[in-house]
Amino acid sequence: MTAVSNPLADLLAEKGVLLADGATGTSLFAMGLEAGEAPELWNETQPQNIVKLHQDFVDAGADIILTNSFGGTRQRLKLHKAEDRVFELNRKAAEIARGVADAASRTVIVAGSVGPTGELFEPMGALTYDVAVDAFVEQMEGLKAGGADVAWIETMSSADEIRAAADAAVRVGLPYTYTGSFDTAGKTMMGLDPKDIHGVAADIGDGPLAVGANCGVGASDILSSLLDMTAADPNATVIVKGNCGIPEFRGSEIFYSGTPPLMADYARLARDAGAKIIGGCCGTSCGHLAAMRGALDDYTPGPRPTVETIVDRIGPLRNKTASEAPPESARRQQRRRG
Repeated sequence: MTAVSNPLADLLAEKGVLLADGATGTSLFAMGLEAGEAPELWNETQPQNIVKLHQDFVDAGADIILTNSFGGTRQRLKLHKAEDRVFELNRKAAEIARGVADAASRTVIVAGSVGPTGELFEPMGALTYDVAVDAFVEQMEGLKAGGADVAWIETMSSADEIRAAADAAVRVGLPYTYTGSFDTAGKTMMGLDPKDIHGVAADIGDGPLAVGANCGVGASDILSSLLDMTAADPNATVIVKGNCGIPEFRGSEIFYSGTPPLMADYARLARDAGAKIIGGCCGTSCGHLAAMRGALDDYTPGPRPTVETIVDRIGPLRNKTASEAPPESARRQQRRRG
């Protein structure tokens, strides 16, 4: 993709494969975050917990830590009567992560997490492209001021929203990456196919540093999406940040089935399938991440996996693959990473 020098591109060139961090939400809920509470508010009210979140992932071996700013647009923060605090909450998120990264004994990249607004674009909804760009600019200005190295656009369903966020990153002067969540019969909720992820914003600025997938349903499904993405462009820098096994409801709680050994095998398969940035999403704890670090450090190249290999080693797919699935009608999506 782009060859412009920046800390993420430089570290990729140096190490070849990078380990991104694990789950933000899962970790913060374990620290006492209440359901319905905005994690971004903890950047001011519970900063010591956000420091611990990042430090634990750095100690587990992460090369990239994501700021606590996934819901940091005014559209999301309005739900918590904090829409007038976008800049300061995002700046604080980046400052906390920057402090942890700078204190590390090795290079750690601070990725400014930018999630979807939660609103639908015209004509299905009221959100216009220009309003979306302005919202992302406002968020990213805070992230840049706090020291983020890159805008990390994630868990996206809409190609238009990816483009708006990429446009905002260019306007703010941040390099950017983006990932979709292929959780609806192998495609995103808005019908984006994994094989088409590369071209979504290739013409915006210098293009993305990396593209890929995060969240979704289970680890097997995201590895299937990864195969489609790396087959479509074998030379691309591809991100995969999958959930920790399969989510299961136990009463009112969501439990993730992935064990550290399973997530270690997921990391090996992801590397064999061509991913260059590998991490975990919902349910991925520091223990899981440490196992993934060990798997990547002790990596012995294997053959490119097939879907059958993935199912055999990680577990069954929860969805059809994109090639099997008929076009899905778009549905409104409200999600929060991790």
